[in-house]
Amino acid sequence: MAKGIMYIDGQRVPFDGEKNVLAVIRKAGIDMPTFCYYSDLSVYGACRMCMVEDEKGKIDASCSMEPKDGLRIRTNTARLLKHRRMILELLLASHCRDCTTCEKNGSCTLQRLALQFGVRHVRFQDTRPHYETDSTSPAVVRDPNKCILCGDCIRVCEEMQGMGILNFAFRGSDLQVMPAFNRKLSETHCISCGQCAAVCTTGAITIYNSIGQAWRALHNPKKRVVFQIAPAVRVAVGEAFGMPVGTNVIDKIVTALKIMGADEVYDTTFGADLTVMEESEEFLERLKKGGPFPMFTSCCPAWVKYLEFENPKYLHHISSCKSPMEMFGAVLKDRYKALDKKDGRETYHIAIMPCTAKKMEAARPEFCHDGKPDVDLVLTTQELINMISEAGVRFSEIEGESPDLPFGIGTGAGTIFGTTGGVAEAVVRRCLPDKSRNALQEIQFSGLRGNEPLRTATFQVGETSIRIAVVHGLVHAQKLLKEIEAGTAYYDLVEVMTCQGGCVGGAGQPYGLKLRKEQRAAGLYEADRSATIKCSDRNPIVGELYEEGLKARHKELLHVHYGQKDKKKK
Repeated sequence: MAKGIMYIDGQRVPFDGEKNVLAVIRKAGIDMPTFCYYSDLSVYGACRMCMVEDEKGKIDASCSMEPKDGLRIRTNTARLLKHRRMILELLLASHCRDCTTCEKNGSCTLQRLALQFGVRHVRFQDTRPHYETDSTSPAVVRDPNKCILCGDCIRVCEEMQGMGILNFAFRGSDLQVMPAFNRKLSETHCISCGQCAAVCTTGAITIYNSIGQAWRALHNPKKRVVFQIAPAVRVAVGEAFGMPVGTNVIDKIVTALKIMGADEVYDTTFGADLTVMEESEEFLERLKKGGPFPMFTSCCPAWVKYLEFENPKYLHHISSCKSPMEMFGAVLKDRYKALDKKDGRETYHIAIMPCTAKKMEAARPEFCHDGKPDVDLVLTTQELINMISEAGVRFSEIEGESPDLPFGIGTGAGTIFGTTGGVAEAVVRRCLPDKSRNALQEIQFSGLRGNEPLRTATFQVGETSIRIAVVHGLVHAQKLLKEIEAGTAYYDLVEVMTCQGGCVGGAGQPYGLKLRKEQRAAGLYEADRSATIKCSDRNPIVGELYEEGLKARHKELLHVHYGQKDKKKK
């Protein structure tokens, strides 16, 4: 990797391995504006906001320039400032400017940069036609009128997820971003992962907003509103209120929800413990019967959706276990039936998730009983943050309150479900007979933890040696599938998370690059370290539920079998 010294606005700045001049500029403490640059994606160089000027007067995009020893550049000459203001003015001229009612108001990059560079007047007329908004997806809403053609959504869909649902169409002033043949998202093979919304710099692609439905339920005296909070949510909410990234704020979330009118608040780690119990039993049963292998985890709804659309032959390899969210929902609704009938109220179940695909999962007919969904509504972490702000709650100042009983008790194994490798590690903890501290530490350092796209580990269960793979990022899962199909790789258990980093990197979270995801994961592992109960089979409430009759009905409430989707959709 290149090493040397650059001179940026007169500052002497050393570089060592930075992949472009833009990274060196930011290293020097200068916040260079960009629309189309993400360090996790390929360099596109379309927006031209990061232009710099060398000592000869030549200007170039810093995102695509290689650092060179002795290079002298300036980042804020009169010429460059005029250039950036003109770009912003032209973007605004062809952009829907209903900013005060936009979903991205306050977090829009175009809005922020227009304010930063003092663009107060747009001299050019908007001559573009008005395009129809696509709200057919259960996870995201696409508004082409707010698209600035940065291409971020295209690259994240192709490079991170390997789907290629979106692309550029037409040329010149007619250029647009759209699915093939301008289909609605619901007519494509979109898996609802929402990563396009996560990287969108404006309000062109946003998360489907369910906040109004949540408030209506909370204000309805005939509804008993019960929440569950996913593991990854607790380590992301705090950063929106000025707290260090990765801080575990589960108790503050409970307090905030109670202030907003929640009747009961539970922890999805309880549902994760149920999943571990059922999934490990299923895995051990497959070991006895000899397959089918590999057994894929079923917690990620976008992964399930992908197999339905693209590789339905692997559906019987997916664990029949429901996700923790849906297991919890089924048990909760079943338990509250008698109480609802007694007091004349309806239990309305809201799940707070880091994932946009959970909105799609909750709407699936497989997760309904007596014609009603087990999870009535899914809110993302970002929607929860917006509701807390709307309610005027000073989040960083409120006192914490523990989740309610009996479903507020979870284990460390359930907590780490929120990061890549957590599901596999929790299942291994359950399967291995030794639950000692030393045994748990051996699992911790076995190779299941980490940030590599694919990680593997081997464990001895009785006389059987089992091989486990952990993969995150759908594009890497696709590659692994090809290796398994070609016979060049073999695994007994494969954990798949569609989003990079696992649920901590879900599209419903406040957007963060690799470091922020790692800090959130560290927060979950810290919660696991401090947990009194480490293994799911030692959760006393889970044991009580099984003794009370859940064991006899576990196939009905905790398991599901996915069918093949319509192959006509492309």
